[in-house]
Amino acid sequence: MGKPSDLVQGTLDLLILKTISLEPKHGWAIAKRIQQISNEALQVQQGSLYPALHRLEQQGWIRAKWREAESGRAAKFYSLTAAGRSQLERELENWNRLSTAINLVVESGL
Repeated sequence: MGKPSDLVQGTLDLLILKTISLEPKHGWAIAKRIQQISNEALQVQQGSLYPALHRLEQQGWIRAKWREAESGRAAKFYSLTAAGRSQLERELENWNRLSTAINLVVESGL
């Protein structure tokens, strides 16, 4: 199983931005969605997720708003800002460039 330490540096930001690009989600739902979409290969721990959410909020890429969660409890829901949508596009371009380069090396006949 993948762990956050297994992720290429900076990919957690990309995963978070992509996960909340369609609709606002609270922290636990973000982590569960990443785990679900990755077929359980990626598990983002709270100790990695919440500092990343705080950093993204400080950079102005996401905003947080308190709302009632499905459980009935108040939770912070995170959504993308306009700057966050632009950053998501940059992150996707960087990921595509990096993953293409890695595949070239891995698949070469060294």
